[in-house]
Amino acid sequence: MRVAITGSSGFIGSAVAERLESRGDTVVRLRRGARDEPGADWDPAGWFRAGALEGVDAVVQLGGVSIGAKGWSATRREELRSSRIDATRTVVEHMATLALKPRVYVAASAIGYYGADRGDKELTEQSAIGAGFLAELTRDWEAAAEPATALGMRVVLTRFAPVLAPHGELMQRLLPPFRMGVGGPLGNGKQWFSWVTLHDAVGAIVFALDHEEISGPVNVTSPQPVTNGSFTRALGSVLRRPTILPLPAFALRTIFGRARADETLLASQRVLPQRLLDAGFSFRDPEIREALARQLRGERAPAVAG
Repeated sequence: MRVAITGSSGFIGSAVAERLESRGDTVVRLRRGARDEPGADWDPAGWFRAGALEGVDAVVQLGGVSIGAKGWSATRREELRSSRIDATRTVVEHMATLALKPRVYVAASAIGYYGADRGDKELTEQSAIGAGFLAELTRDWEAAAEPATALGMRVVLTRFAPVLAPHGELMQRLLPPFRMGVGGPLGNGKQWFSWVTLHDAVGAIVFALDHEEISGPVNVTSPQPVTNGSFTRALGSVLRRPTILPLPAFALRTIFGRARADETLLASQRVLPQRLLDAGFSFRDPEIREALARQLRGERAPAVAG
């Protein structure tokens, strides 16, 4: 299979490229840059190099400005939208010009679609959209990808949970305070936290490429979401550090702003990967403590295909 990837130098994209190449696929790493920049293939603002997608069987679109890196000013919100929605439109519009179109388009999305506070309710791909900025952002992000269906392509919308890996953004933020023994639950710790390891996130993308029966929204999450308190205890246990210092909700809202805190740090999303499970996908890392231990202590996981 010949697969083109946007965001191929990123956290997930580079791992997807390596996984595909390791099994013998050809990967076309699409390099973002200005029209006059040597070696550039495209720009999310609306430019694509002629021939950049020529002869590819599939396109995997990843990337986007980090949700949690900065505050949500009006300018930042526009950056978050543009890096996802404009970039997706650019890719789809270019694919529409191709005489021979890719068979499958795997486009990134996120579980932010389900909204900030869904309590204890189990959420699947059939669940209704939630409320809030991230839900609206994700709705519009997916809408930008859907016209590829009218081009005759199989479109998969991968709704990612936060992805865990030692070198990933989330773990890089969590590990320092936890290693110093000052980590603790956020708010009351009862909110549900959906997660997935990098290994399983990559596996889900490859699985979606290979399985013709998969299309539409696909939750890329562990089948065992946990509460924030349970996640905190698991990470503390693996690191052998105490986790007794909670960070109250009011403090988080003061530090990060109400919307950002409520829709990320305090959000309760109990999301299940129903479509992956129904299609027979095997998660290597379904349980949070074992997943953290394998990553942070070098313990090996069972050799389960995924």
